[in-house]
Amino acid sequence: MEIWFLVAAILALALLRQPVLVLLGVAALFVYTVWNDGRPEYALYDVWFAVNQDVLLAIPLFVLAGAVMSAGAIAERIIAFMRELTRPVPGGLALAAVLSCAGFAAISGSAAVTLLAVGGIMYRALIDSGYSKTFSIGALCAGGVLGIIIPPSIPLILYGYITQVSISQLFLAGIGPALVLIAIFSIYAVVLNRRNREGAWRPREIVRAFARAGFALPVPLVILGGIYTGWFTVTEAAAVAVALAGIVEVLIHRDLTLGQLKDVAVDSAKLLGSLYPILAFAFALNVFLTAEGVPQALVADLAGVISSPLEFLIAANALLLAVGMVIDVGSATLVLAPLLQPLAESQNIHPVHFGIMMIVNLGIGYLTPPLGLNLIVAMAAFRESFWTVCKAVLPFIGLMLVALWIIAAFPQIALFFVR
Repeated sequence: MEIWFLVAAILALALLRQPVLVLLGVAALFVYTVWNDGRPEYALYDVWFAVNQDVLLAIPLFVLAGAVMSAGAIAERIIAFMRELTRPVPGGLALAAVLSCAGFAAISGSAAVTLLAVGGIMYRALIDSGYSKTFSIGALCAGGVLGIIIPPSIPLILYGYITQVSISQLFLAGIGPALVLIAIFSIYAVVLNRRNREGAWRPREIVRAFARAGFALPVPLVILGGIYTGWFTVTEAAAVAVALAGIVEVLIHRDLTLGQLKDVAVDSAKLLGSLYPILAFAFALNVFLTAEGVPQALVADLAGVISSPLEFLIAANALLLAVGMVIDVGSATLVLAPLLQPLAESQNIHPVHFGIMMIVNLGIGYLTPPLGLNLIVAMAAFRESFWTVCKAVLPFIGLMLVALWIIAAFPQIALFFVR
């Protein structure tokens, strides 16, 4: 009886468009009260345990590093370099848009930030160069999704934290799938726009553009290289990223003043203020459900229904695609990962592979109506109607589904760099 009351309460709150924090808070307090001998104060102990983790320091640090890079002129410098590099290629500017999104995603770790930073410059350049509005919007929206797949990725940190899977391995595993997506987007961009040409290489301009972007380009290589070689942990890598971002933007490029740097830090803190309560309640609920054996019971119940890894992958991907349409990636990861990850392991699916597949799947939700975040951001950034943006992303949703199938079918794409 109690479980149906809880389900009804959550559905009612969802219909009233209450935030995920309220849903998780109600669920956590309910189960701690009803199924924990009427001791809801135990939820506070688990909430404190949830936030008292060193690895969580990586999230604000990576967010701050991305915000510092976004506030400066890094996006403009990366775009200029990619544009010079792809000039001789048919559809070179379209290819430069994809590569610019990939380059900036490796710094920002955010889909929306990547879309805004690159799209704010590249969209008008594409239109002025004769590229269609539909392709330009779709490519930039889809390119923004690379921000949650290419390390450092906040959703990958959340997945590793909530499931206790190595975040370092998740970061390394994101490289292969990101390259698959970049390759698919790039091929599509070149083939579709093969009649658009920029001209021949200009060696002097390439050198000049590289010199302007040269200090930012090695940042993701330093972060991943340090993690891969064991020089520093993920949290230490995040601190290195903040230090490099500050040095590059304030001392070398001088695109930011110390006063502006303070404003960026304050804005980042406000953003994190909405994330950490959700994370704390989700982890507390996960601790309780694990102690009560709920994931294990779920595995046992579904063992007779799902008889093969293929059936599980089909069911899990269908569920994630549906959830991604209405819930943001971070919230969906915190809620679903603790339940789905034991099921994946019961089907002998590598937890790192499943984590990457889950984030790629939920990333498609950034492009799907009605609540796709990149759709909403693109409406504001490009001043286009919702239906225009939806139409523009349709081909790229198809391309991402193809990439998702490849990543799910060939685990070694994700596990190649994982030791």
